Amino acid sequence: RTFRSYLPRSHRTYSCVHCRAHLARHEELISKSFQGSHGRAYLFNSVVNVGCGPAEQRLLLTGLHSVADIFCQSCKTTLGWKYEQAFESSQKYKEGKFIIEMSHMVKENGWD
Repeated sequence: RTFRSYLPRSHRTYSCVHCRAHLARHEELISKSFQGSHGRAYLFNSVVNVGCGPAEQRLLLTGLHSVADIFCQSCKTTLGWKYEQAFESSQKYKEGKFIIEMSHMVKENGWD
């Protein structure tokens, strides 16, 4: 049985577009200018309700990284990836951070 984390309703949040599980608070957003495998993506400091696959090395637009795919714990949809290791010094700030593709997120709670 999967237990979900719920973010406070007083915070603007990003949720899974497929099942509405909470993924991240807006305050955890680092950058909106990332590219995922299937389009634009956001970089987050931390996320919730996300599982992590095995790490593998991938050559991304910004060089070689060790990344692990992340998926929604509720509906198992692949959302993006976690940066495990960056091999170039200019990319080290990404280590331990998360990419979620915009096509898998919806904004909720107080964006008006």
